[in-house]
Amino acid sequence: MKKNKKKFLIVIDGPSGTGKSTLANLIGKKFSMSVLFSGLLYRYAAKKILERNPQKKYVYLRKIFKELNYKKLRRLNLHSTKISSYTSEIAKDKKIRSIVTNQFQKSYVEKYKRVVIEGRDGAKIFPKANLKFYIVCKPLKIAAKRRWIQNKKKGDKTPLSKVYLDLKKRDFTDKNRRHSKLERHPDSVYINTAKLDIKEVLLKMKNKIEDKIK
Repeated sequence: MKKNKKKFLIVIDGPSGTGKSTLANLIGKKFSMSVLFSGLLYRYAAKKILERNPQKKYVYLRKIFKELNYKKLRRLNLHSTKISSYTSEIAKDKKIRSIVTNQFQKSYVEKYKRVVIEGRDGAKIFPKANLKFYIVCKPLKIAAKRRWIQNKKKGDKTPLSKVYLDLKKRDFTDKNRRHSKLERHPDSVYINTAKLDIKEVLLKMKNKIEDKIK
């Protein structure tokens, strides 16, 4: 396929452990698009608050996000159980969400034009995105095992049972939080990855994208 430099935005939303991140990377490479993992932004905010415990956390976060180098951010290990747990807490904070979305995500999309955003509420932040996907992995035990394997590769020794409970708690919190709840957008394409391998899911997504780009 020929490279297309026109503005084109894809959002990939859904719970953890569904394969969203891998899919976002593959879609980005396939269609020559920049990839933004919104969850990493919240994980980075969680990491910095845990490390520094700033008295004026909103001022502090505005400053670090203004100076943030996203390429360097992607090289950090931000998937520890401690960071994951705290990320869910700060993601409920409306002011922190505003810093992440208005100060960073929206400016990123304006800068790079052709972007894939992977997260949990991209369709709400960008309701006019060209294409929206909602990716799930049901039953949850399959998603938990995927996350557990991912964590093991990064040296995290958290047992599978704890990973399962953490995912269950995170999804419940995100689906019931006051601001930007985790839920499927009416226009999104729904895909359950539990019984599909990565190539099968990618093919489904690729076909939808190619239809939109035509």
